[in-house]
Amino acid sequence: MGITLYLERKKGEISVREPQDVSSLQNGFYGEMKKGVISLEPEEALYMMDIRNASCIDEASNTYTFNDIASLFLKRKKLLARYLTFKDWRDRGLMTQPSAKAKGNYGRTSAKRYKGGTFRIDPYALQGVFFSDDLITIIDDEASGKELYEKYWIGQFGTYKAAHRGKIAKLDVYETLYLLKHGNLTLKNAKLDDVWKEADGRIKYFEDMYAVYEDWRNKGYVLKTGFKFGTHFRIYFPGASPVRENDEWIHSKHVVHIFPRRSKMLISEWSRAIRVAHSVKKTFILAIPGKKLDIKVNAKKPRLDYLLYHRKSGGIETPKDGQPTFLMCSLSEDEYLGGEELAEALFEAKHYGLEVLLAIADRESSVTYYAVKRIELPGSDYEHYEIEWMQP
Repeated sequence: MGITLYLERKKGEISVREPQDVSSLQNGFYGEMKKGVISLEPEEALYMMDIRNASCIDEASNTYTFNDIASLFLKRKKLLARYLTFKDWRDRGLMTQPSAKAKGNYGRTSAKRYKGGTFRIDPYALQGVFFSDDLITIIDDEASGKELYEKYWIGQFGTYKAAHRGKIAKLDVYETLYLLKHGNLTLKNAKLDDVWKEADGRIKYFEDMYAVYEDWRNKGYVLKTGFKFGTHFRIYFPGASPVRENDEWIHSKHVVHIFPRRSKMLISEWSRAIRVAHSVKKTFILAIPGKKLDIKVNAKKPRLDYLLYHRKSGGIETPKDGQPTFLMCSLSEDEYLGGEELAEALFEAKHYGLEVLLAIADRESSVTYYAVKRIELPGSDYEHYEIEWMQP
C-alpha cells in the first residue's frame, strides 16, 4: 500500500497524515513535522508519487497525478531541475533539507591557498609591429625576443616547442598590452589605446579577460592560451619556464576560465570545458572578475536549492546527528547561468560555511555534479574557484 498525500488547493500545501506514513517519512527526514502531520515541499511530494508509489487526493477525494501536482507549482523557478536533482540525491540514499533551513555558519568550507608574489620585468627597450587582424605583435630583435621568452615566458620565440626554428618572437594581445603597460614595449604602428580598442571590439568581455590576466601575471604566474582545452588560459605557477629540463617540457596543471558577472553561459558548454580540462588532468579554475561581493543573505528567499548531507565513516550524515556538507545549485543542461547569479550563490554558501555543489540534469535526467572550492589568491580583489567533477 502506497503513501497517501493530501492536497489543500487553497493553501497550495501537501501533507502526510496517516500515522504509518508519517512515521515512514519522518525516518527519512522528509518534510516539516507539526502536530503529527508532515508538510512536504513540492519536490518531495513529486518524489513520493514518482518513486514511492504515493497517491494524492484533496478534500473532495479528487485524485491527482504527478503532472497535476507539478502544474500547480510551475511558477516556481527551475521546478523540474530542482526535482530531478533532488531525486538523484535521494536515490543515492543521501539526505536533503530545504536551503531555507540553513542556520548559522557550519564551518565546513576550506579554501585552497595559492602562492602569492610579485612580478617585475627588466626595463628592456622592446620594439614590435602589431598585426591587428591577428591581434599578434612581432618582435624581430632576436636577442631580446629570445630572452623575453626564456626568462619570463612572455611570447613564443621561434616555433612552438621548437624555439630553435625561427628568429622572431610572437606576443598575443594580452602579452602585448601587458608589456606596453609594464615592460617598456613600443610599437611602430600603434599605441596602447589602439591595441586595446581593436581587442575590445573583437573579444567579448575583453576588459574582464585582461583584468584577470594582469592580476595573475602580476603575482608571478604564467598565462598562455587555453584554446586547446576549451578555456581562456592555461596557467603555470611562479618559477615555470618554457626551457626543457632533463629533456622534458613543463606541462600546465591548471586552466582558467573567466566568467564576467554581466555575462551568461550555456550550462552544457561550461560543463564541456570542465570535462575537457579534467580529461587532460588539469584543474579547472573559474575566475569571477570585479570586486568581491558583500550582499545581504535573506534566509526566507535563498538563492540555492537544498542543504545536502553526505557520507561519513560508517554511514551517511542526517539532519538528526550530522551537519550538511554542501548547498546544491540545481541546473539543467540547456539553461543559461549568469555570472552575477553564480557569484551571489557562492557568497551565500560562504555565509553559511558550506561549499556549493552544482547539480546539472541533462536531457536524459542524468545528473552530473561539480564541487566548487574557493581559492585564496593573496592580493587579488577577484573571486576564484576550483571546480571538480564529483561522484557522490
